[in-house]
Amino acid sequence: MVKAILTTKVEPNYDDLPEVRYHFPRTYLNAIERAVGDWILYYEPRRVSGDLNSRGGRQAYFATAMINHIEPDPKKDDHFYAYVSNYLELGNSVPFKEDAYYFENVLQRQDGNTNKGAFGRSVRNLPDNEYDNILAAGFTKLLDNPRPENEMHSFDGLSDNQDVFNRPIIESVVARPFRDIAFRSNVRQAYGSTCAMTGVEISSVNGLVEVEAAHIQPVKDHGPDTVRNGLSLSRSIHWMFDRGLLSAEDDGTILMDMGRIPPKIKGIINSSGKLILPQREELHPHSKYLSYHRENVFNG
Repeated sequence: MVKAILTTKVEPNYDDLPEVRYHFPRTYLNAIERAVGDWILYYEPRRVSGDLNSRGGRQAYFATAMINHIEPDPKKDDHFYAYVSNYLELGNSVPFKEDAYYFENVLQRQDGNTNKGAFGRSVRNLPDNEYDNILAAGFTKLLDNPRPENEMHSFDGLSDNQDVFNRPIIESVVARPFRDIAFRSNVRQAYGSTCAMTGVEISSVNGLVEVEAAHIQPVKDHGPDTVRNGLSLSRSIHWMFDRGLLSAEDDGTILMDMGRIPPKIKGIINSSGKLILPQREELHPHSKYLSYHRENVFNG
C-alpha cells in the first residue's frame, strides 16, 4: 500500500463525488490500485472546470480520505471508480508550495522550479512523510488548540479523549473526537457562525459562539464529515433538525413539521423561507445528503 494525491476540480470533468468516489481513466489504475487500503489527499488545481481557460482553483490540498476498493465504470469503457471512506476536509487548505518549499518533492525540479510534467499527472503516489506533513499543515490550528476559544459549548466526551491530540497525525484523524471538532470548525467557518435557518448569530462578550454543526445525513447512517453534509444551526434548531421537525429542499427551501413546530419557532425562521448558505457555492449542502434527510429523518 502507498498513499496518493487525487486531483479533482470544483466542477469535475469526471463523475467525482469526493466524499464517496473518485472517477478516473485506466491511465491511473496502477497508481490507485497501490493506494487501496491506504490514505489519499484531494488536490484542487488552478482550473475549476474542463474549460482550459478557467481559473480560480485554490491549487491546494483540501481533504483526506481512505480508498476502500475500485470498481469498473459500467457505462464507460476504460474508466473506474475508487470508493472512499473516512473523508475529512482539512481545517485549512494547504498550497502545493510555500515560498520555495514544495510539499511533494516530485513537483520540484533540481533547479528549484516546478516540475510541470509531474504536476500534469492527476494521480500521484505519495510517501508517508509527505502525507503527514500536508495533513499536519492542514490541521495546524486544531492540533495546536483542540479547544477553540470561541466555542461556547464543551465538546462531548473530549475530556476523556485528550490524548487523541497527542497521537500520530493519522491516528488523530481517524478518531471520532478529532473528526467531530474538525467538522464543527469547518462548518462554522463556512457559515460565518450564523444559524442557516434563523440567521441568528449569538455570541458572548468574550466572543464565544452558540452555533453548532449539524450533519444532514447522520454519522450513524454513514454521513460523511464534509461541509456539504453540514448545516450551521443554533442549539434548539439543531435538536429539531436531528429529530425530523425541520429539513430543507435541494433549493434551500426550509421544510417544517407544521403540527409539531411551536409557533414561536416558526416566527424566527428566515422570512425568506430559505437557508442562508455559504458564499462559496461548492460548500452548499449537496442534494444527495438533503434528499437523504428528507426521506429518512424528516417527519413532515
